Amino acid sequence: MLLEDNKKYLIGSTVTVTVDRPLGSLHPKHKDIYYPINYGYIEGVMAPDGEEQDAYILGVNEAVETFTGKIIAVVHRNDDVEEKWVVAPEDRIFTEEEIREQIHFQEQYFDSKIIM
Repeated sequence: MLLEDNKKYLIGSTVTVTVDRPLGSLHPKHKDIYYPINYGYIEGVMAPDGEEQDAYILGVNEAVETFTGKIIAVVHRNDDVEEKWVVAPEDRIFTEEEIREQIHFQEQYFDSKIIM
């Protein structure tokens, strides 16, 4: 429960994501991973892996370079040092199941939990 409490403070925060893997692109190292959503990082926020914090963007159906929205969930990976933030437009609501379906393309390789 402590893990969830520590992550929940992020929910509702507004962040700007710099997209380095736009919707429709392929993973730079793993060419079998197709990005059906925009994916990027929050500049200046360092993650436990030593890189900037990664984020999935939901609710934007075209490739974008940047996106400002609210954090609606945190994806905690039990078998990795990283976690991912899920960012969406202010006026959009997604269920846990909808989030899981949209990030499955990458999270299928990890034991992850969605914290909302």
